[in-house]
Amino acid sequence: MSLHFTKMHGLGNDFAVIDTLTQAFTGRPELITRMADRHSGIGFDQLLTIAVSPTSESAYAYGIWNADGSPAQQCGNGVRCVAAWLRRAGRIGTDRVRLQSPSGTVEVRCLDDGRVAVNMGEPLFTPARIPFTAPDEADRYNLDVADGLLEIGVVSLGNPHAMVEVDDPEAPEWQWVGPALSQHPAFPEGVNAGFVHIEDPSHLQLRVHERGAGWTQACGTGAAAAVAVLRRRGSLDAQVNVQQPGGELLIEWSGPGAKLWMTGPAQFVYEGEWLADAQPELPLNAH
Repeated sequence: MSLHFTKMHGLGNDFAVIDTLTQAFTGRPELITRMADRHSGIGFDQLLTIAVSPTSESAYAYGIWNADGSPAQQCGNGVRCVAAWLRRAGRIGTDRVRLQSPSGTVEVRCLDDGRVAVNMGEPLFTPARIPFTAPDEADRYNLDVADGLLEIGVVSLGNPHAMVEVDDPEAPEWQWVGPALSQHPAFPEGVNAGFVHIEDPSHLQLRVHERGAGWTQACGTGAAAAVAVLRRRGSLDAQVNVQQPGGELLIEWSGPGAKLWMTGPAQFVYEGEWLADAQPELPLNAH
């Protein structure tokens, strides 16, 4: 048995996209991890599946798995790739379309210049909804991480994010603080750890360590989370360009009570076949 996939990326955050509309996807987390291996597999940060929507409110549904085989609730760069894949397949056009993500409905629009705009919904700051262990909601929290005290902001854009405002996101110390923050017990489901620098009210520099995937070239929900946390503090404009190692995203958010929009590219890399029969020692279960 072979499994067709499309390799894509959004600003270097890379994916294998599997169409389950026309083929069955089978596999355990161990198989996804094997596929994600950059030496003996396809190599990706996340695996995306495209499926029939379970409700009439959305045109299609998509699933997300991290490179370690764990499920994810949302991925900003991933949803742009899903929308671009559906557009190239002729399944959607340039009108606004609703897609069903693991964390809820997402609205997308494929633009004429090849970019994709995504309505990420309203940022959530209530600790219990992130989830984050804290007695009260606040703009800033102090957390003991890796033998030091960090001041963080927390928010959910379908998945949890902790943002640390720093002078240099590429400073060596964040290399080990990022993984420690991602696994901090104050976040019962783990957290994506972002290190952000404000250049001016409309420009940020950002680097993100994603739970289940590690350091990535870009994180779409991370860019949205950085803007949400810092704009809520009064530090940013309503339109912000977020620069990450893989490139730039445009984030637009007028403030609490409003929906947040993310706009950026989605690139096709190649088509391939995963030869599932080459892994006979792995039992295959349908997902």
